[in-house]
Amino acid sequence: MIKPDAPSCARNRDVILAVLREHFADRRRVLEIGSGTGQHAIHFGAALPQLVWQTSDRSEHHAGIRAWLDEAALANVLPPLTLDVGGEWPPARYDGIFTANTLHIMSAAAVTQLFAALPGVMELGAKLVAYGPFNYRGAFTSDSNRDFEAWLKARDPLSGIRDFETVDALARDAGLALVEDRAMPANNRCIVWQRSS
Repeated sequence: MIKPDAPSCARNRDVILAVLREHFADRRRVLEIGSGTGQHAIHFGAALPQLVWQTSDRSEHHAGIRAWLDEAALANVLPPLTLDVGGEWPPARYDGIFTANTLHIMSAAAVTQLFAALPGVMELGAKLVAYGPFNYRGAFTSDSNRDFEAWLKARDPLSGIRDFETVDALARDAGLALVEDRAMPANNRCIVWQRSS
């Protein structure tokens, strides 16, 4: 199989890795929600060998993820679980959750479902790291994000860049406290929450 390739992964993986080195330094088991092509998983798994990195996505993405995992042959990066946020979630618990470029692809209802389900897979003290574009107080942070939103909506009217305040409220409702909101290149953010209750 020809491995799927997301060029953005090569551009953003090292700046994300810098965040993970800090926030996942003392973690053991990480669930990646929406592993996409699998490129992030193998990059982070190779750089952070102390982590057991569990990939997951909808079943239609599994073949591509497996192709990257098979080539990398990393013992600490596990084959993908089938995970659709509105369906069954894994019975295991994790002390780290990572998701990149997913919240703007999902519908707003799916984002709500995701955060409502998180307490069921997060140990107390577990951290969530979410990467992607966010709006603040209902406003775009750049013209490029406004253009990206138009492209998203043309593709799927239910998708769209989420407001930080709305997502942070969902996180608080799930017992997560904001730890850091870090500006990233290309008008993206890395937002870190920790399960406190």
